[in-house]
Amino acid sequence: MRKLIVVNVMSLDGCYEGPGGNVMAMPMDAAFDGYNLERISTAGTVVLGGNSYGLFQGFWPSVAEDTSASATNQEFAKRYNAIDKLVVSDSATPPAAGHPWAGNTTIIGRSGASAALRALKRENGGDIVIFASRVLWNDLAARGLIDELHLIVGATPLGAGTPLFGPDLPALHPLGTRTFDDSDNILVRYRVDQPA
Repeated sequence: MRKLIVVNVMSLDGCYEGPGGNVMAMPMDAAFDGYNLERISTAGTVVLGGNSYGLFQGFWPSVAEDTSASATNQEFAKRYNAIDKLVVSDSATPPAAGHPWAGNTTIIGRSGASAALRALKRENGGDIVIFASRVLWNDLAARGLIDELHLIVGATPLGAGTPLFGPDLPALHPLGTRTFDDSDNILVRYRVDQPA
């Protein structure tokens, strides 16, 4: 059985983005980038909500060949381009012909997400990973579909912003923590209760 793992960055006071939707306020550094690469390297599928898909499909594909990007982000982008992607959205459209994601992106409506992900988890293969997509994964956690939550936590509170957690998050049970060289961020991993 495959695990469905959420990987998100958050501020010390639990925000997913800063005031006004400013994602650049988040503690995204080389340690964050490196951990994302670790996770996608063990994954067989990436799941995205519609908003994250819209942003990421316009950003990551070109990073693979961008010599001004870090080697970590170039490798992450190459893997992102190659991996199977499942987009959960009632309004997203497939990538255009010739887009690096065109041959490996499937879009399903929100009403079919639970059944599709339960079936995907029963298949053989690498982990199923969700990057960002806060609204989607909070909903999936409430439905008992998320196995683990991996949080890169910054050392600074923002004081305001969008909360990472929705009101129906099941109980969390710690699996471990990790620090990184040259970073004030820490990784906190949790197992997520799966209500019946």
